[in-house]
Amino acid sequence: MKQLAIIGSTASGKSNLALELALTRNAIILSIDSLSIYTDINIASAKPTKKELALVKHFGIDVLRPDQTASVFTFIDEYHRACAYAHKHHKNLIIVGGSSFYLKSMIDGLSHIPIITDSVRAEASLLLEDVQKAHAFLTNVDPHTMSSITTNDSYRIEKMLHLYLQTKTPPSQWFAMHPPLSVITQCPILNIDIERILLRERIALRTQLMIQEGLIDEVAQCEQLYGRQPNSMKAIGMIETLDYLDGKCSREELHQLITTHTAQLAKRQQTFNTHQFTLTANQNVKELHAIGKNLLQ
Repeated sequence: MKQLAIIGSTASGKSNLALELALTRNAIILSIDSLSIYTDINIASAKPTKKELALVKHFGIDVLRPDQTASVFTFIDEYHRACAYAHKHHKNLIIVGGSSFYLKSMIDGLSHIPIITDSVRAEASLLLEDVQKAHAFLTNVDPHTMSSITTNDSYRIEKMLHLYLQTKTPPSQWFAMHPPLSVITQCPILNIDIERILLRERIALRTQLMIQEGLIDEVAQCEQLYGRQPNSMKAIGMIETLDYLDGKCSREELHQLITTHTAQLAKRQQTFNTHQFTLTANQNVKELHAIGKNLLQ
């Protein structure tokens, strides 16, 4: 089995490139996308169509309900499932998706994290009622780890708090005792390089099509089924549409808000991808198509 990863900002053409390569190079696709992993969120996630899913075997699509929470371990499980299928059926593997943080974590490796008990979660929740105090508490315990975590980073503060309360070991010591192990190795990474003006135009057009295809009805149905609390309901495209349903913006403003927020996300993705990965190639789609065909030959 040969494998490669295609990364790039949202609306850059990753999925189409992956599908074209998969069809010509006997490959399956693993989607690493923070919304496509969920059922019922099809338009907002720009998920591959049913026809596209029928053409090539996909993993990482429709795995969880929107009221469940995806993590890097969700995608690790999907990667192992995809590899097992590829080996059994003599296929290559293409990894594609906008959630590059998950790919980065799988390449760099993860330390073993113990199961966090309900009692520890409850204890942490009480401390997290004041995030700054929780940060100060952890800084006293482990100044080395907390020096790189700001008081605004509630997600990482919560994770470090869980780890310390569960193990009674400062996180830096825990990670030293449990060095990370890479999940993905020997995987060329192709990054789509696209002009910012062109990308903005593609984002605006895609947003328009999403609204025309029924984004508002999809979000309304998801809200009815799952409420507004799940993380999936707070994603770009979902949160703005909920505001529209609340009467906080017009249909035209909805289009503008989603376009603007998506463009801001794309800029962050481009920065992350070019600084956090050792890229095999950073080219336009046409050039990456030729490179990908050679790598999977």
